[in-house]
Amino acid sequence: MQNFSLLITEWYRQNKRELPWRSVSDPYTIWLSEIILQQTRVEQGRAYFQKFVDHYPTVIDLANASEQDVLNDWQGLGYYSRARNLHASAKYIRDELNGVFPQTYDEIIKLKGVGKYTAAAIASFAFNEPKAVVDGNVYRFLSRVFNMDTPIDSTKGQKDFQLLADSLISKENPADHNQAMMEIGAMVCTPTQPKCLFCPVSELCEAREKGTYLDLPVKSKKTKVSNRYFHYLIFNESGKTIIEQRTEKGIWQKLYQFPLVETTTKKWTEIPKNCVHVSDEIVHKLSHQHIHAKFYTIDGFPEKLEDRFVTISSEDIQDFPLPRIIDRYLEKHTFDL
Repeated sequence: MQNFSLLITEWYRQNKRELPWRSVSDPYTIWLSEIILQQTRVEQGRAYFQKFVDHYPTVIDLANASEQDVLNDWQGLGYYSRARNLHASAKYIRDELNGVFPQTYDEIIKLKGVGKYTAAAIASFAFNEPKAVVDGNVYRFLSRVFNMDTPIDSTKGQKDFQLLADSLISKENPADHNQAMMEIGAMVCTPTQPKCLFCPVSELCEAREKGTYLDLPVKSKKTKVSNRYFHYLIFNESGKTIIEQRTEKGIWQKLYQFPLVETTTKKWTEIPKNCVHVSDEIVHKLSHQHIHAKFYTIDGFPEKLEDRFVTISSEDIQDFPLPRIIDRYLEKHTFDL
């Protein structure tokens, strides 16, 4: 496989997508793009990347921002722990590293929210360090080229694939090599309809020769999904409403929401008498749980306001960082002011 790296990097130079984070070598900017693109499609991530670069041109700007501003700018991307980790790491760089972004893989991986893949990407793209990236696209690409059926969600599989990736990476040009691996996995070696005719290493691909490519990569574990039932109460009185902040650990920590009642089944029998509208169910799918939500518009405020409740003008609701499921509701509904 001596020609492997040459073949994929040449393909990359001729076929790569023009993306704004690929034209820079600044580690802070690359870090932003990598965190934003975790669990996010490139098309969606592009606008958020530009927003963060505009609002926080340097790591110091990000560190000096309030957490609520950062969460507001992240709103709609989901997986909000990414934003909180991003902000915490920026403050760490400001306070502990004199504002200088770490410059080696071993230092970068110490940042909160940065794992092996992200550290390798930043180290290779910004500092030309020969550290191989292995993400979902790379797992798929390598498993097919080498017809590897070791489960990628096993300890052995993760170790074996990392060793293989490390053995293939170009020491002279690790940045383009890593970019090529990711790009081919994303654009050519796709899950269900791989474009083998356009693959630069199709002649080397063992899975294509043996007809096993659609069976790869292999996973040994199935994610158990739980169902949760949320009932959001939209109190409405004289153009004002009530929100609360999620403080418990778990999904959407520190985001704001309408007062919430969670039940163990879809049916809720304690709907307030002054409820004037009940929405259709909205389902929001997360990796380990499906949220089934309904929104109840209620005429007037409760007799007693809980300490955790915050009264705001209804038109100011978007000034607060909200879970995507509430965003989806508000995109189609307006308050009866």
